Amino acid sequence: MTDLEQQVLTQVRAIISNEEQVIGRRATLVPLKKAIIADGDIRNVIDIVSTDPALAAHLLWRCNCASAPSVKTANRTLKDALIRLGQVNIYRYAFTFYLKERLDELPQPYRKLVQGYWRLTESIATEAVDSLHQMQGVSIDPDEVQTLALFSVFGQIIALTAFAYMNAEAEQCFPLSIIKSLIDTQQQTLTLEAFESLGLDDELKHEFMIAHNLRQTRDANSPGLVLRRILSMRGLLLNPL
Repeated sequence: MTDLEQQVLTQVRAIISNEEQVIGRRATLVPLKKAIIADGDIRNVIDIVSTDPALAAHLLWRCNCASAPSVKTANRTLKDALIRLGQVNIYRYAFTFYLKERLDELPQPYRKLVQGYWRLTESIATEAVDSLHQMQGVSIDPDEVQTLALFSVFGQIIALTAFAYMNAEAEQCFPLSIIKSLIDTQQQTLTLEAFESLGLDDELKHEFMIAHNLRQTRDANSPGLVLRRILSMRGLLLNPL
């Protein structure tokens, strides 16, 4: 690693460790996290989510997207959707919702790059959920598969986002080739550090590692194993089979 790459890596890691800088001041996300940690009372969670109509609509849409095709009755109310999702999935969906908002605020060319990664993420999530619905003899929550899949290329997205903020504040911009090189060589490290720094749940990190073949499991009902097949077929595993 060159001295310049080391300098950029150090600054990117510092930005990733700052949740507010990565996600921004999201008035709903912080109290939502506190409510889930405090007591997990679904009524409090519903009240908080309801303060942001865009988030509420997004959660209802996500919940219905993950439902099996054989389930003809969609969740018609926010309460029905949130009760089905459970607190952990609610927070994961909310986090990705606000992260996507933040990505859409980035300047070019970074916005175009991360939006490409986001389209890839959505495609992976759709394929993973469809794959789950075709499986027999397993008991896996489709929302757990979908929320996990939304973090498939989390490291690339967060690294690019941090690099964009770093360059915005720098007197002299660093070339994109540096962050591309760091993503190629430091992706695993940056991803796992982001999970820790941004306060995401341990189960998500555990299943992410299973999905990327960084950890093994004998649990046939692991969402990570569903996602691993998709990532392997797309050549996206951090640790190829």
